[in-house]
Amino acid sequence: MSGQGTPRDVVARVPLGRRGMTVTRIGMGTAPIGGLFSSVGDAAAEATFAAAWAGGVRYFDTAPHYGVGTAERRLGAFLAGLDPAARAEAVVSTKVGRLLEPGRTEPGTESFHEGASLVRRRDYTREGVYRSLADSLERSGLDAFDIALIHDPDDHWPEAVWEAYPALERLRDEGAVRAIGVGMNQTAMPARFVTETDIDCVMVAGRYSLLDRGAEEELLPLCAERGVGVLVAAVFNSGVLADPRPGAHYDYAPAPATVLRRARWMADRCTAHGVSLAAAALRFPLRHPAVTGVVVGARTPTEITDDLALAATDIPADLWAELDQEARGR
Repeated sequence: MSGQGTPRDVVARVPLGRRGMTVTRIGMGTAPIGGLFSSVGDAAAEATFAAAWAGGVRYFDTAPHYGVGTAERRLGAFLAGLDPAARAEAVVSTKVGRLLEPGRTEPGTESFHEGASLVRRRDYTREGVYRSLADSLERSGLDAFDIALIHDPDDHWPEAVWEAYPALERLRDEGAVRAIGVGMNQTAMPARFVTETDIDCVMVAGRYSLLDRGAEEELLPLCAERGVGVLVAAVFNSGVLADPRPGAHYDYAPAPATVLRRARWMADRCTAHGVSLAAAALRFPLRHPAVTGVVVGARTPTEITDDLALAATDIPADLWAELDQEARGR
């Protein structure tokens, strides 16, 4: 049977990039707090943030996209309730690339079940970046964000690299933000950012997991070579690696049968070694020396507390060997 580490070990502060920024090894993502897949009330959101804080988490990631501003608002409300000394311990990242404008977003739009009198509009221009951050500060009530990430510019490379990036670079040079980067669900474009710009970090979602190791082919070696921090999100691939049941999500959609079969095989092997699939999935990215930390989403106090316990689980070397062999055979 595997042992347990201490939660304090997994939420230790570690360097992110080359400029002195640090984050906790485990961070909390706020997409679920914004109503991803199901609605979450303000009280439940506050209790979840409080549980993360009590567990030692000091890095929180958010975005205008999450619940059409709901996640930013709820995170800001929680942080506003802390005393100034405690608030100074928090590191917050938000994202640019989606402006929120007057309109009506129905619950369930883009998988977020928080309606609002706002709609999303893509904008990766310089002006869009400045406006996005100003709006995010107003929504959250924060004085500044520590990290600003260009969010999902998949079909907007020219604007992202020639307008959004220089705008963020200027803000970093002026001290308005401490670190800049890109957050995406793919690896090719983040690799271009690493080689063609001076970003501090990348957040890669779903592309470095037990089911998809694509980031280790190019992105992670590039980041290691250039001193760019790596934050890995969506380690459960939207849920299937937490609970591979029928109807589980993979990349925000119902998991295909082939994915479910792989996840169930992994779950069986984990059980044979006395650990859960979820623990192996959460620990997996932290094995790579280029990975700074893992960002896990949660919608309840129990979820974030469980995630911290999973992150402290000792995974047997023999299990890693089996899972690595399965990946090499594909």
